[in-house]
Amino acid sequence: MTKILFIFGTRPEAIKLAPVIKIFKNSGKFDVKVCSTGQHKEMLKQVLDFFDITPDYELDVMKNNQSLFGVTERILKELEGVLNDFLPDLIFVQGDTTTAFVGALAGFYKKIDVAHVEAGLRSFYRYSPFPEEINRTLVGRLADFHFAPTKKAKLNLSKESIDKNVYVVGNTVIDALHLGLKIIEKDKDLDSKIATFFNSKFKIQHSKLILVTAHRRESFGRPFENICIAIKKTAEKFSDVEIIYPVHLNPNVRGPVFEILGKTKNVHLIEPLTYPKLIWLMKKSYIVVTDSGGIQEEAPSLGKPVLVIRDVTERTEGVDAGTAKLIGTNSENIAKNIALLLDDRDVYEKMAKAANPYGDGKSSERILKIIGQSIDEIASLRSQ
Repeated sequence: MTKILFIFGTRPEAIKLAPVIKIFKNSGKFDVKVCSTGQHKEMLKQVLDFFDITPDYELDVMKNNQSLFGVTERILKELEGVLNDFLPDLIFVQGDTTTAFVGALAGFYKKIDVAHVEAGLRSFYRYSPFPEEINRTLVGRLADFHFAPTKKAKLNLSKESIDKNVYVVGNTVIDALHLGLKIIEKDKDLDSKIATFFNSKFKIQHSKLILVTAHRRESFGRPFENICIAIKKTAEKFSDVEIIYPVHLNPNVRGPVFEILGKTKNVHLIEPLTYPKLIWLMKKSYIVVTDSGGIQEEAPSLGKPVLVIRDVTERTEGVDAGTAKLIGTNSENIAKNIALLLDDRDVYEKMAKAANPYGDGKSSERILKIIGQSIDEIASLRSQ
């Protein structure tokens, strides 16, 4: 039986790989094991519990104030032991994290095939997002299977002369979103608890709700201050709007956020949300303001206009389709664009009803079929 190892380390990776892991396990055709490097240890556990996934290997590489040098070294060293123990035939990595890059590198060192989920995203600015742009570029050079979410991502790979085993499958984050909402819908107790949690704290039944998420490394410093100033201006101008901001645990985020927004009446700064609470809240939101890659892809599936508070984005398909708008980190520009969506119903409807270019929720099925066919072809060649 073909042995497959899934490697992830952050919450977004786990979310996007969850439906792939489950469909491979449920197929009964593979010996599947899961390795968590623990880059987002606490946030990871919530996702894994929700999707009922238990890692076979937990590396616990997270350290206080860790540098990219330190985390890269620790992941690579720990993965050597995992690969020696399991001896997989294929490794799956996702996206653009340090774990994805090092997982692909470890696979290369051991001459194990690597499959890259969410391949081909490019901003074409090597330091934005940092270090993700270079991470995903390097994974592209190391991987043997490239699962691109869109035709544009495939074209990006082709421009880098990566043409073998490149497949457009959509983005698995849409699979995860549909699976997550289905789990909540079926679990009436969970749905009720989530609703009670939000309704007891916020006036979400009677107000336009803006969900804000911002945490990217390249925005630390002045850009983050600008983002917070824009949110404050919006809250003061639109007193009937409720703004909910789950604040990342990084002190570079929490410092300016609490200093600038901590006393603003209709801005609610809360701790990071579990994945089920996040997607429930996203579904209830009127507008989403974010620097998150995954949310740029998820929110349009729910008909929510997305304002991207970054200077560049590798997810240009959403911008081209009209589901998202790239507005940078200038405080006046952010406030102006939020106000436009709140004031102009036609502009809002145009974004809300634009078609989501990121997939139909069947990406995992396509990946399973492609890998299955490839393995069957290899087995056939070996038997000849």
